[in-house]
Formats: sequence, structure tokens, C-alpha cells
Amino acid sequence: MSIIPITVYGDKILRQKARPVNAVDDEIIGKIRNMFETMRNAKGLGLAANQVGYRESIFVLDLEGVEGYEKFKPVVMINPEIIEKSDQLIKMQEGCLSLPALHAEIERPEIIKVRYLDTDENEKEIDGDDLLARVILHEYDHLIGKMIPDRVSDDVKKKLRNELNKIMHREVEIDYPVTEA
Repeated sequence: MSIIPITVYGDKILRQKARPVNAVDDEIIGKIRNMFETMRNAKGLGLAANQVGYRESIFVLDLEGVEGYEKFKPVVMINPEIIEKSDQLIKMQEGCLSLPALHAEIERPEIIKVRYLDTDENEKEIDGDDLLARVILHEYDHLIGKMIPDRVSDDVKKKLRNELNKIMHREVEIDYPVTEA
């Protein structure tokens, strides 16, 4: 396993749509292990493949360290698809490993259902609410080339512009490895 530098705002891969995984082989399993190690090293709750330069439609989640989620087992979602979203929306502060030191209020559906493949290529579905739904939707956004700045109003985006430029030019303090500018 390896800790991989995390891509940050401005890296082109973060705006590219992920490619479906056709088969879960040793290479994919190795990438997933690297993703978990990288995410945990950066103290994240989730990590999408393109955040470490991989193009596959995969993200990993680990909420065990969050109060109320201690029994939640780490999850790998391969080729995830959001199949249901509640009409009820909630706003919450979000951060992102690819946007270090930046937080913004993001409105998202409170409840979702997602279909995905696990590492044994079994199709699974999971219902998520509150934090679980938010983390899934955040990581799913990465796989379709979206990020926090795409989920805020133009006024908020203007206020974030200076911070975004600092991130893009690696002018913020980051305590985990990131890609070079």
C-alpha cells in the first residue's frame, strides 16, 4: 500500500468524468488499498479515485471515527449510481481533501439510495441519510467532475475565489501530500 499525493483544485483530472470499472482485478484492488491509506493519512471521510489521479469510477468511505457511526464499516463503491434522492434538502458545512482549508455550506438531499458494485463485483444498494448521504453525494460529485464550488451560489463562489486561487497555486498549508502545481 502507498500514500498517493492528492489532486487539488485546478488539477484537470478533477473535472473529468470517471470511467466505469469493467472488472475488479489485482490492479483495482491495489488502487483501492492505496485510496484507503491515502484517505486515512489525510484524515478524510471519503476519497474518490480521481482525487489520487486514478480515472476509475470508485470511491471509498470510512465514517468509523465519527460519533454515531462507530459501527459503520468502511465501504468501497465501484461504478456507483444514485438511484433515489429525497426532496427534503439540508444545508451543512462541507470540506474536501482536494480543497484544503476551504469549507462551504452545501445544500444536498437528506436521504439517498445508491447502487454500486463491491470488490467481489456483487451489486449492492445502500440507503443513506444525514452524514452518510452527504459523504456519498460529495464523492459521487467527484466522479462526475463536480466540486464544492459548483454547488454554491455565484456570490459565494466570488467570496471563495481568493482561497481557490491559493489552493490552486499550493499557497495553503496542507499536512498531507498533494500533487505538484
